Amino acid sequence: MKKPWFYLLWFLTLCVIAFGLWRFSPPEPARKQEPANIPVAATNTPSASSISSSEPIQPLPLSIALDERKVSLGNKLFHDPKLSTNNTISCASCHDLKQAGADGRRLSLGVLGQLGDVNSPTVFNSGFNFKQFWDGRADTLEDQVDGPVTNPKEMDSKWPDVIQKLKQDPSYVSAFHAIYAQESIDPLMVQDAIATFERSLITPSRFDRYLRGDQAALSDREKAGYHLFKEHGCVVCHQGVNIGGNMFQSMGKMADYFADRGNVTESDLGRFNVTKDPRDRHKFKVPTLRNVALTAPYFHDGTVETLDAAVQTMAKYQLGISFSSEETALIVEFLHTLTGEYQGKSLAEQP
Repeated sequence: MKKPWFYLLWFLTLCVIAFGLWRFSPPEPARKQEPANIPVAATNTPSASSISSSEPIQPLPLSIALDERKVSLGNKLFHDPKLSTNNTISCASCHDLKQAGADGRRLSLGVLGQLGDVNSPTVFNSGFNFKQFWDGRADTLEDQVDGPVTNPKEMDSKWPDVIQKLKQDPSYVSAFHAIYAQESIDPLMVQDAIATFERSLITPSRFDRYLRGDQAALSDREKAGYHLFKEHGCVVCHQGVNIGGNMFQSMGKMADYFADRGNVTESDLGRFNVTKDPRDRHKFKVPTLRNVALTAPYFHDGTVETLDAAVQTMAKYQLGISFSSEETALIVEFLHTLTGEYQGKSLAEQP
């Protein structure tokens, strides 16, 4: 029979072991603090982030940092017909800032009245496009400048001839030297100046104010049109800051646009002319919809004269649906909100 002191010793040993396990065991992980239930003041005007961050379209930036000397020089070059072989065609001939950056023609006119191959897109907000030209053959605005200058149907010029003309103008010589700190003028400088000017051509609109939180910037019908624009899938291609200009898309995904139109030309092959990839046949850069109410006629071929018809054409060939007259009217009202301002004045009011 065990002595009483043995049971006491056994009890004390168990107590020491239990204390050690409690004392040196890892602490229980802290519970995640629940957010306090703080009441938020109601507001009828959402913040800019509460709207634009949840939308497939983003507002234009409020400002862009650019060298104003280059902007001024580029503006002068953009409007100077000396860039063409016979001093008759400037960049502005096909991209008239008084006509929303386009020219209102189905196909533009080059030197000696030659017709171009595609409709001239607006130059406004072109700095936000991921590629330039309908077929995306230029990666940058600088690269794009070379196209019309040397195209036989547009300016039909050669860079040595252009540079020689510019060197004969003391104001150009002085401006290029001041900006680029070089004695000579070269084509890259010309391209850089024009591209910088083009990047300055941004046109904030009422819709941008709406995206930044101003609910009163759009009427109820315009908001309804925007809702339809999203609901029916137009926004799948026309999104981002330029409401387009950031992808290629096939013309006629749901119906054969070119078979219905007829008279298919080489320019109708679109991106295929650049890549030679059969998958790119009839693909084009999705155009921006900014200022679209002012840039008729529409599409790469300039065959659609009115905005209503353009909306209905897109519904048929890109979405495979048909809009009612009321739906078309509402979407068109929304598209009018994309008409922007340049130098503080609406493009719709340009003389």
